[in-house]
Amino acid sequence: MAALVVAIQGEKGAFSHQAAIGALGTGIEILPRTTFDELFDSVVEKKADRALVPIENSLHGSIHENYDRLKNRPLHIIGETQLRIRQCLIARPGSSVATIRKVASHPVALAQCRRFFAERPQMEAVSAYDTAGAVQDLMKGGLATQGAIASRLAAELYGATVLLEGIEDDPENYTRFLLLAREAETVEAASKTSIVFVLDNKPGALYRALGIFAARELDLSKLESRPLRGHPWEHSFYLDVIGDPKGKAGEAIEELGRSCRELRILGSYPEGLSRNGA
Repeated sequence: MAALVVAIQGEKGAFSHQAAIGALGTGIEILPRTTFDELFDSVVEKKADRALVPIENSLHGSIHENYDRLKNRPLHIIGETQLRIRQCLIARPGSSVATIRKVASHPVALAQCRRFFAERPQMEAVSAYDTAGAVQDLMKGGLATQGAIASRLAAELYGATVLLEGIEDDPENYTRFLLLAREAETVEAASKTSIVFVLDNKPGALYRALGIFAARELDLSKLESRPLRGHPWEHSFYLDVIGDPKGKAGEAIEELGRSCRELRILGSYPEGLSRNGA
C-alpha cells in the first residue's frame, strides 16, 4: 500500500513536518513545497493526498493569507493538530556555541528568539526562507562559525548538531495546523466545524448571526474577518464552532445559511486538543 503523501510548506525537517508525524505517524511521505500557494495546489492537482497547513500561532496570531486560500481552494478540513514549537541552535559537527557568529532561520523563528540574540551580541541573525532549509544550506557548505535555528528533527535529518534547545523567548509557543484533503470526510467523532460566510452589509447583521449560536449556548473558538475581494470595506467571516455537527451546531449553521449572502462549510473534524511535542 502506497504511503500517504502529505504536502508541507518548507523543507523536510520543518515544524510542519514534525506536526505531520505527530498527526499521521511516521509512515507518511512528505512533499516539500516552497510557498503556501504551491502547498494548496499540490492537493488540488493530486500531487499530494493531504496538506498540513499552519493557520495560527499562540504568540503571533493568525496566518491570514491561509484563511483566504481556504475560501478560494476546493479543499476540506478533515483534522487539526497543535505543536509545541521548540527552537534549537544548530551547527555543523565540531562547532560550539562560542564559535558561532551568524545564525540563519525564518524571520518568525528569529523573532521568537530575540532574548537569545540580545544575550549574545556576537551572533548576527540572518533571514532565510525556511527553518529546515537553513539547516540544509548549513550542511551543504556552511562554516564552523555559522549556525541555524530550527527543530531537532531538522538537525537529525541533515546530520547537524544541536548545540542548545529551547532557546525561544516564550515556552507557551504553539502552532495550530489544519489537515486538508480534496474530499470531505464523515467523522463520527467530529466535534468542531469551520465555516466561512458573507453577510449583507446592514446594521446588526453580525450581531444577529452570532446570536444564532449564543441562543444554543454553543462555544465559538474562533472568529476571523478578512477583506472580501471585489467588495471594498466588506468582509467574509471565518468561524469555528464547538459541538456536534449533527446536533445543535449543525442546526445553527443551517439557520445561519438562510440569512447569509454566502456560506461554505470548510469541514467538520475532531477538535485537536492534544499538543504534540509538549
